[in-house]
Amino acid sequence: MTVVLPTCSPLDFHCDNGKCIRRSWVCDGDNDCEDDSDEQDCHMRKCSDKEFRCSDGSCIAEHWFCDGDTDCKDGSDEENCHNENWQDAKAAEIFEPGRDSKKKPDHSRLSIGCASSASDIPAATCSLEEFQCAYGRCILDIYHCDGDDDCGDWSDESDCSSHQPCRSGEFMCNSGLCINAGWRCDGDSDCDDQSDEKNCTTSMCTADQFRCKSGRCVRLSWRCDGEDDCSDNSDEENCEDSGSPQCAPDQFLCGNGRCIGLRKLCNGANDCGDGSDESPEQNCHVNECAEEGYCSQGCTNSEGGFHCWCEQGYELRPDKRSCKALGPEPVLLFANRIDIRQVLPHRSEYTLLLNNLENAIALDFHHSKELVFWSDVTLDRIMRANLNGSNVEEVVSTGLESPGGLAVDWIHDKLYWTDSGTSRIEVANLDGTHRKVLLWQNLEKPRAIALHPMEGTIYWTDWGNTPRIEYSNMDGSNRRIIADTHLFWPNGLTIDYAGHRMYWVDAKHHVIERADLDGQNRKAVISQGLPHPFAITVFEDSLYWTDWHTKSINSANKFTGKNQEIIRNKLHFPMDIHTLHPQRQPAGRNRCGSDNGGCTHLCLPNNKAYTCACPTGFRKTSSHTCAQSLDKFLLFARRMDIRRISFDTEDLSDDVIPLADVRSAVALDWDAKDDYVYWTDVSTDSISRAKWDGTGQEVVADSSLESPAGLAIDWVTNKLYWTDAGTDRIEVSNTDGTMRTVLIWENLDRPRDVVVDPVGGFMYWTDWGANPKIERAGMDASDRLVIISSNLTWPNGLAIDYESQRLYWADAGMKTIEYAGLDGSDRKVLIGSNLPHPFGLTLYGTRIYWTDWQAKNIQSADKRTGLDRETLQDNLENLMDIHVFHRHRPPGMTSFLIFARRADIRLVSLDIPYFADVVISVNVTMKNTIAIGVDPQEGKVYWSDSTLRKISRAALDGSQYEDIITTGLQTTDGLAVDAIGRKVYWTDTGTNRIEVGNLDGSMRKVLIWENLDSPRAIALYHEMGFMYWTDWGENAKLERAGMDGSSRMVLINNNLGWPNGLAVDKAGSQLLWADAHTEVRIDLKGSVEVPSLQFEVLYLKEMMDIKDNYISSLKRIEAADLNGANRHTLLSPVQHPYGLTLLDSYIYWTDWQTRSIHRADKNTGGNVILVRANLPGLMDIQAVDRGRPLGTNKCGMRNGGCSHLCLPNPKGFSCACPTGIQLKIDERTCDPSPETYLLFSSRGSIRRISLDTSDHTDVHVPVPELNNVISLDYDSVDGKIYYTDVFLDVIRRADLNGSNMETVIGQGLKTTDGLAVDWVARNLYWTDTGRNTIEVARLDGSCRKVLINNSLDEPRAITVFPRKGYLFWTDWGHVAKIERANLDGSDRKILINTDLGWPNGLTLDYDTRRIYWVDAHLDRIESADLNGKLRQVLVSQVSHPFALTQQDRWLYWTDWQTKSIQRVDKYSGRNKETVLANVEGLMDIIVVSPQRQTGTNACGVNNGGCSHLCFARATDYICACPDEPDGHPCSNIPGMGPPIPETTRSSKKYQTPTDRSGSSTTRPHISVEMTEGNCSDRKAGQGLCSRANEAVLATTGEGLHVSYIVGGLLILIILLLIGAVIIYRHKKSKFTDPTLSNLTYSNPSYRTSTQEVKIETIPKPAMYNQLCFKKEAGPDHSYTKEKIKIVEGICLLSSDESEWDDLKQIRSSRGCILRDHVCMKTDTVSIQASSGSLDDTETEQLLQEEQSECSSINATATPERRGSLPDTGWKHQRKPSTESEV
Repeated sequence: MTVVLPTCSPLDFHCDNGKCIRRSWVCDGDNDCEDDSDEQDCHMRKCSDKEFRCSDGSCIAEHWFCDGDTDCKDGSDEENCHNENWQDAKAAEIFEPGRDSKKKPDHSRLSIGCASSASDIPAATCSLEEFQCAYGRCILDIYHCDGDDDCGDWSDESDCSSHQPCRSGEFMCNSGLCINAGWRCDGDSDCDDQSDEKNCTTSMCTADQFRCKSGRCVRLSWRCDGEDDCSDNSDEENCEDSGSPQCAPDQFLCGNGRCIGLRKLCNGANDCGDGSDESPEQNCHVNECAEEGYCSQGCTNSEGGFHCWCEQGYELRPDKRSCKALGPEPVLLFANRIDIRQVLPHRSEYTLLLNNLENAIALDFHHSKELVFWSDVTLDRIMRANLNGSNVEEVVSTGLESPGGLAVDWIHDKLYWTDSGTSRIEVANLDGTHRKVLLWQNLEKPRAIALHPMEGTIYWTDWGNTPRIEYSNMDGSNRRIIADTHLFWPNGLTIDYAGHRMYWVDAKHHVIERADLDGQNRKAVISQGLPHPFAITVFEDSLYWTDWHTKSINSANKFTGKNQEIIRNKLHFPMDIHTLHPQRQPAGRNRCGSDNGGCTHLCLPNNKAYTCACPTGFRKTSSHTCAQSLDKFLLFARRMDIRRISFDTEDLSDDVIPLADVRSAVALDWDAKDDYVYWTDVSTDSISRAKWDGTGQEVVADSSLESPAGLAIDWVTNKLYWTDAGTDRIEVSNTDGTMRTVLIWENLDRPRDVVVDPVGGFMYWTDWGANPKIERAGMDASDRLVIISSNLTWPNGLAIDYESQRLYWADAGMKTIEYAGLDGSDRKVLIGSNLPHPFGLTLYGTRIYWTDWQAKNIQSADKRTGLDRETLQDNLENLMDIHVFHRHRPPGMTSFLIFARRADIRLVSLDIPYFADVVISVNVTMKNTIAIGVDPQEGKVYWSDSTLRKISRAALDGSQYEDIITTGLQTTDGLAVDAIGRKVYWTDTGTNRIEVGNLDGSMRKVLIWENLDSPRAIALYHEMGFMYWTDWGENAKLERAGMDGSSRMVLINNNLGWPNGLAVDKAGSQLLWADAHTEVRIDLKGSVEVPSLQFEVLYLKEMMDIKDNYISSLKRIEAADLNGANRHTLLSPVQHPYGLTLLDSYIYWTDWQTRSIHRADKNTGGNVILVRANLPGLMDIQAVDRGRPLGTNKCGMRNGGCSHLCLPNPKGFSCACPTGIQLKIDERTCDPSPETYLLFSSRGSIRRISLDTSDHTDVHVPVPELNNVISLDYDSVDGKIYYTDVFLDVIRRADLNGSNMETVIGQGLKTTDGLAVDWVARNLYWTDTGRNTIEVARLDGSCRKVLINNSLDEPRAITVFPRKGYLFWTDWGHVAKIERANLDGSDRKILINTDLGWPNGLTLDYDTRRIYWVDAHLDRIESADLNGKLRQVLVSQVSHPFALTQQDRWLYWTDWQTKSIQRVDKYSGRNKETVLANVEGLMDIIVVSPQRQTGTNACGVNNGGCSHLCFARATDYICACPDEPDGHPCSNIPGMGPPIPETTRSSKKYQTPTDRSGSSTTRPHISVEMTEGNCSDRKAGQGLCSRANEAVLATTGEGLHVSYIVGGLLILIILLLIGAVIIYRHKKSKFTDPTLSNLTYSNPSYRTSTQEVKIETIPKPAMYNQLCFKKEAGPDHSYTKEKIKIVEGICLLSSDESEWDDLKQIRSSRGCILRDHVCMKTDTVSIQASSGSLDDTETEQLLQEEQSECSSINATATPERRGSLPDTGWKHQRKPSTESEV
């Protein structure tokens, strides 16, 4: 047979024997090739600074030197290792003296070489709860005299004679060590002083044991079995006289009465001595399969022969009997305490995987995921890493005490582990999530664990008082004991998946045994030479195990126990071991499938299917789902951790809350509202909190604390109370630690526990001092009283029974639990016995729970009788406080005040006998919160922020925050929630509107918009169908209307100043309002004095009617009936009332001056009290009673049958539509959008104004990611908006609802000023001022083509006339003009190029066939016909128009200066109206109407037969190809391209009418000259020829008749002559006076903010230069005055709207006499157009100079503001003296 050697990769080394190894392994000192070819011709390499050189020249890691492991082949790394200095360092490294966090492992710790004397180790100071070892290390005192060498030098186990006696079932050695009582006189010395084998006069063997001569006890069945089990053959002596023993099940009874092993039966040897084992009666025909181990795995017997076979994944070796695993070479992976290593069993090659570990014990791996898992019993952690040693991370870090066993389910990806400290078996996902206690009952010390995922079973050993081996399904079901005899220390356990057997080691019996998976056919494999076996694994036909005593890894045959050999010895401390090989984790069926079995959390397999399981403590809500949170659980502290025991499940297993840095937790409390757990730590002297699941951990208080021992949560007002026994104080703060205050500091002597009764208004605390007592005080420390002062010693835990109004406490000195009334009366002892040291105490339901330090348990009893005691958890050290977390605390905050404080919103409970405000912790920054409203049904608060310009809402606990209105708001001063009708109403003083919407902000509608002048407060009366509001404009008034806006009327309009707060008293049928008008004194110089206020109010005398030096008015609270009659003053004077509300018999109001909340009787105004003080920035206030039932919704259950809004009114209700949409004839339903409306852009928004309704309210189109939108157009076919964004340089489109936003053109754009949609041919046209081009593309952005790129100088607006095949655009260049061309760019002609300045907007009137444009330089609107003739000026005085559009008889345009949209009659230029005012950054405007995009052309059907672009022209159409090929064949000949689906020409909403011109949609005729390519010069000049790279003309007729041509020319000549005369006269009159146009703007080029600006066409007077400044760098850093051209484009590019405010006001005039009498500020010219910028000094100097220039013009200067009142951010133009200026 020819052997084919493997071919190595270039990265590998080719050994001489053909093997391939990594090239990096060459000359590394290891025989990786197995023939030493990789180590030949190697020069001795130099070891690094961090390596140790072995004697043979190889290098190992420096920290492997003298570590107890032989890492050098020659052992030189472990020679001369007795240096004391090294051992001192080693001991210090391992033990870290003084470290108190190290936990006790299950097994005796390794005694590492320590210093020669205790003095070599620095002495550590151990605490009272610790024991100091001889060399200084500190261990927990509970480890002293426990039989384990925890110190490492046995000093913790010496002098134990006086230590507490051993437990029941244990024997105490003379040294004090406790051992199992069954080990006494068993022949083995188990005591460290051999005292267990002394004075053994009588046999101590059990009834089923035989005592050897040596004193050792062996199984009785081993007597006379032919094997020397006693090692002195005494069990095999005198066997003939022993009678007839009862042989074991695995033995054969010989004829002579002797017992032999069954394997010796019929083996051809006379083992019985009498031949009975080989007699014919035994039917001893040869059956090879009966001999165990004859075949490795499977055996089939046949007549005269047999056949061995192997399981899947194995192959039969050449010997035809044994099986070899397929795959790589096996590796033994083992834990070595301080590291994890790998060894090759057949070559003893030894490599390090992970080092620097603390105490790695258990181990397992996940082969397919390449992960290794291990447990550390010192850190009490389960860790994992990649199999290459990288990415080490924690998997389980809490709630572990001694995790001694670990097993990975590689099929279902689960991790199982045993913990002998907690006596549990747990399971979790591989990342530690969804952790669950699987088994907890009847477990003592579970140790080893093994899984059989293919069968769905789990196996484990337990070496408690009743040692046993058990198994169950992997979901914890079907649990059974499979071995419980002759076991002492069943340590290691492994499963032979191929052999269907299990193997285990017993360190006490020094044996390795095996059995079937059900426990049958148990047999000892090895019973000799096993000093202390610990862990075991199996692979192929070999067993591998670790031994503590020999510190080695050994192997033997798994069938016979023979062929024993040492794989590796001189190890540090070998622990768990596994064979790393794919066949150790064979493939199997995943019972949970790919969807986790449909389980929400854990899917655990069993022997048949699977079970859905929940994490510990979480209840099942169905067969597959679990609860998402815990509803009730017992919460307790254990110093180093905080744990919970869920009451939602039956297991009552405690679960550690994963918290960081818990050192000494003492006191606890909880708040179910926010799911927080609070605790104190007396080691870190801090108070912390975290969610009940451990997330969101944070420190609440950590300063000025010494010993915080008590803690209590006031869940009503969200306050935190605590006692400090070190500072002798009781303090309080908000639950987040803010607003901390010392409540009580006198006459306190070690205050201990504290509890609160927020409903009753008291707090209670215990005091441990010289005179122990229990005290009570108000929540504000008032009315302090001692209620219990006798028969107290150590009053610890306190608890309140809110149901029975009792106070319970535990006294550790009196050893009692007692109770009394809340005033200390009726004191009784509840429990007075068996209470060694009670500490924490709590109540829940009918039970009382407490912790006990000495009993180390948690107990409960009946809270009324003290009977029915039971223990919930036992063996828990360091127990502290205890509480029951639940969600049924006594209700709080049913009635409350809620008020805004600009930057926050607060609550004041009215359910308790005191007033305390608490902040609603909304996770958002508030800037200027003004108005608030509450929905008591859902428990949500709504508020408006006038700075952020939005309305938001959140739950009353601060969660569920969301913005509901974010657009179209300016100053929302009033807000009201209709909880019955589920609506929110608001007023806006900026837009002068009253609006309504659903509670989520949808279906928003403007109710009232006319005759409003600063509407402020608003109040609702749903039952009556009325809304009321105050208006404090020029003529302050109080009005009423139906809640649908109907039946409006003025109730009160006299003697009102600033009517602020407003409330409806439904019970008293009256209105109440607050009037904050104040006394203001103004002197002749214009300064302002406000004697009654400490802040300043600005008045402009020109805007007020001031007859004397001051105006005076009273500030009061008034009332009237619901019709405005019977008006009377309720309370006067008041300081400065703002918000007003009412509840029951009281009114509450906020006051700006007193910074307080006040209360008074609603009927008399008497009994005024202060509710809360020192609250600056008070705004709106509302009173809420959530317990009060809501009224009946007037709209009923089905929304009144309305499709959208149902709004109450006095007569019932009415249906309404969102803003701009008309109600249909049925008066019930609405269309989804208006029929005709304006679309306009304003930089960061696109808005809509309906023309179907008369309110002309703008509605934002919610298109995302708008930055600087300039031009717009609309496609009625697909219902999409197209727009340009010059900040991003993109063209995008979106649906009308803002969805499906996508970029159409995203590259190759500079400044896209104009945009036009050809809705027929489905093309998009745009102008690019930066590139001076006009381009076209399909509507999806494909087939992009440059149409015109010559003779363009800043093209701006563009529009199309598809029916005529025309394209129009304006050009702002050096010679402004308006041009026209065909839609393909051909037949270009200038329509108008005279008497133009800045032709901005351009639109078409498709009906009258005229073009309209606005000129921003000449400030006018003009029109002409489609040929540029019949030109006329429509409007001659407009401020600064930018864009315009046309609909019906109206022209609409945007104006930059007036910040408005205006309209005018298109025929007369009259009837000018403002459609929308006060809009910053107005840009383009278009009309969307079913009448706009109508008609068709030849490109309207099947794209004209064109493959790519189709362009209609005046008389024909052509096909064209894009500039860049798109990979699809393109033809210029119609019909030659691929077919394009026909596009419906009707819009989504309207059917498009037929084209009036009757353009043919049939396939065009192509002339002979075109097809043959013959083209004369004349034809070429007429455009009748096609070239290779040009579009092909497709004619649609035979040409024009000659007579028509001649007549047309004559008419054209006459019109030209007439036009020339008109233009000449007009131009002459226009430019006669160069100062005719006062407002001048430079050419707006978006990208030339720092470029040279073009020369103006209109000369300016020289004095104009004095208005503008530009910095020039001079040698003395001075500046000069110089004219600056104001660049319109700066505004377009900037996101700061204030820049245009600065630019817009410049006029050509001397001395600041500007149009509108506005004096230009210096910052007007600090713009991007300037080549430099002014520093602060220069700016201040300019301001001073400008002020001097303007002072002579302005007779009344604006007084300087010096006030201190907070700025509301409101903008009030008309009456700046009003409150809005404060």
